[in-house]
Amino acid sequence: MDIVIITLLILAAIVLFLVELFLFHGTVFAGVCGLGCLIYANFYAYAYMGLWSGVVVSVVSAVSVLWSINRFMRSKTLDRISLKQEIDSTIDRSDALSLHIGDTGVSLTRLALIGSAEIGGKVVEVKSADGFLDEKTPLVVSRIEDGVIMVERQKK
Repeated sequence: MDIVIITLLILAAIVLFLVELFLFHGTVFAGVCGLGCLIYANFYAYAYMGLWSGVVVSVVSAVSVLWSINRFMRSKTLDRISLKQEIDSTIDRSDALSLHIGDTGVSLTRLALIGSAEIGGKVVEVKSADGFLDEKTPLVVSRIEDGVIMVERQKK
């Protein structure tokens, strides 16, 4: 009966370690539970089966955990569940190409450095050169670099 308990604890530890590593990475809960199962399995072996059995169980549990993680990482399971799609879309910046320095408009959102504005009848994403600007602030295009429209508060 002792061997069955220890075997079940080691198997539970292996499953919990794999769940922690590959399903809920970073949550720590499954990893801590797996570590607890592994520690209890080793404690049980030392306490109820003696020193020699405890050493054997410690070696077997360490090797089996490392072997199972290695086998799982080398299996095709990770290839089947991994994403293979590439993102090749780009942002449509045709509106930015039609604008020129000196065009005027109004901010539609609060420009916490970046926001939306209506310039020349087109809604575009802009970046504030003056810092934070409230919505409905009159703007003027100060420069355009690499498709990024820089705006300033319009001088009265």
